[in-house]
Amino acid sequence: MRWSRSVVMVACLIGGGRTFLNQPVGRRRMPRVMFATQQGRASAAVKQQQEMGKVAQSEKLEVVPPRGTRDFYPEEMRVRTWLFGEWRAAAARHGFEEYDSPILESEALYTRKAGEEVTQQLYNFEDKGGRRVSLRPEMTPSLARMVMARRNGLPMPLKWFSIPQCWRFEKPSRGRRREHYQWNMDIWGVEGVTAEAELLAAVVGFFEAVGLTSEDVGIKVNSREVLAEVLRSVAGVDADEEPARFAATCVLVDKLDKLPPSALYDDFAQASGMSSDDVDALVDALDSSTFDDLPVGSRARRDLTELFDLADAYKIADWLVFDAKIVRGLAYYTGIVFEGFDRSGKLRAICGGGRYDQLLATFGGEALPAVGFGFGDAVVMELLEMKGLVPQTVDAVDVLAFPFAADDPDLSADLGRAAATVAATLRRHNLNVDLVLQGKKPKAAFKQADRRRAALVVMVAPEEWQNGDLVVKDMALGTQATVPLDDLADYVIRARADPPKG
Repeated sequence: MRWSRSVVMVACLIGGGRTFLNQPVGRRRMPRVMFATQQGRASAAVKQQQEMGKVAQSEKLEVVPPRGTRDFYPEEMRVRTWLFGEWRAAAARHGFEEYDSPILESEALYTRKAGEEVTQQLYNFEDKGGRRVSLRPEMTPSLARMVMARRNGLPMPLKWFSIPQCWRFEKPSRGRRREHYQWNMDIWGVEGVTAEAELLAAVVGFFEAVGLTSEDVGIKVNSREVLAEVLRSVAGVDADEEPARFAATCVLVDKLDKLPPSALYDDFAQASGMSSDDVDALVDALDSSTFDDLPVGSRARRDLTELFDLADAYKIADWLVFDAKIVRGLAYYTGIVFEGFDRSGKLRAICGGGRYDQLLATFGGEALPAVGFGFGDAVVMELLEMKGLVPQTVDAVDVLAFPFAADDPDLSADLGRAAATVAATLRRHNLNVDLVLQGKKPKAAFKQADRRRAALVVMVAPEEWQNGDLVVKDMALGTQATVPLDDLADYVIRARADPPKG
């Protein structure tokens, strides 16, 4: 069958105008022709790219990260790695397993908690698939989703931890940023306060590991049921009959530690119908409440009594303080709540958490006992810096290898390849080697070795290398030795196994 030229042109146009007429047509070959429409598109695209290039060149790059966020240069990254290592070590000592989840979640995972401050602080948007999503502001809802997904296949109890990055659009201040990392530890499937005690022991274990004492830090402990009793008697707010009203009131009570009661009168009236006199009476009742004021036989008194007894067994009782004003701002807490604080009063809350037995039920699942805490990196680093407890971290290497600078380009290339061979040989023996990628004079190389805290420097010098030898300098002793390439790895390993004293 033979095709006409017009049919071929139409087929090419349907294909997007990108086909050239140099394909076989029957037994004839058509001449190679580019359509004018394609030329026009190409010209327009080139012009658009050129215009965009001009704009990009005229705009100066903003070198400061977005407000409320941080860069981590190597020296700061080393400190962050140290902190995360201490968190992981504390979790491991208490038998917790690490997990993670996507930083991007469905927006509905958080907006279900209407009225909470977090719902106004979401970094939320519609993705290219038309789905409403959000950067996670906290980890607990993601964990709940994961537990719910494999509820029947997970062995209980769960003891899990994570160190997620979280995002909230809020006003940056000391110890508060729009993005932060947070140590989360949770226990699922345990009804009693033994779970709370285990978590508090892990928190104290971390504090002690980094040098903080109970004179530096305390942990305020309370129960949501204490507030329920006070609200029922003072303002007629019944947690069982009006759970939404009670939850909204808890969110506002949590702010009383930061704002005077008068600043929240209108909010209390709108959220729970409380008058200014009710708010003042509530504050007075919470301020004056002691452990002995709790109703005998109440669940709150029973749980708190058992928790403080367990704290004695864990030898952490001197860290704990009963405080009826601590309620935590998240609506899903149902029982014991706690909050770490700086005893000097200079910083905001260090960490906080509590029991949230009904969280899965809010997602349409079956309720499951759970308790956990969140521990942000920003405030604790402020505290550690105040106390002079941030370690001087260094990113040391075992060896710095460098080729001598040579005037002869061919010799310089030979020495560079030799230095690469040295580095590769030592790295295959699991030694950390920083390779100087350009020839240097010894003075410059030794300066770099000092900066990298290198224990040894391996010099690829022209004369020694001709004989298959290398010069090794011990940076601590200042001594040098000539070592054959074949013996280099053994020499370095022995030197690292028996470093100089003092």
